[in-house]
Amino acid sequence: MPTKEAMKLADQMELDLVEISPKAKPPVCKIIDYNKFLYQQKKKQKEMKQNAVKVVVKEIRFGPNTDEHDFQFKLRHAEKFLKEGAKVKAFVFFKGRSILFKEQGEILLLRLAQELEDYGALEQMPKLEGKRMTIFISPKKKK
Repeated sequence: MPTKEAMKLADQMELDLVEISPKAKPPVCKIIDYNKFLYQQKKKQKEMKQNAVKVVVKEIRFGPNTDEHDFQFKLRHAEKFLKEGAKVKAFVFFKGRSILFKEQGEILLLRLAQELEDYGALEQMPKLEGKRMTIFISPKKKK
């Protein structure tokens, strides 16, 4: 149907001629209330936004000389976070002269990543930024 006829038909019905998909050959148009069309589009976008996956990042802080009990305690927390589907950011914070123990911090983070291998994958190797050495562990996909 030619555009002019469609416009006349829309005017007779006191509605709007709305182009639904302009890229189609020929373009698809509907005779509907334009405000209602806009409202439905906003509603669809809002629903899509709600269904989008939100990435939660949980942080776990270590010192370079963290003892075994504290390590196990924090390991259990990291395990729980990964099971819940959150990413884990683990970091060793070096205070004052403790920056001399960089190797110990790196060993600690690599050990954490190895212990959590069943629950998540290491995103990047330990990286030193200023006074903190950081790793990210992302949860494994559920089947």
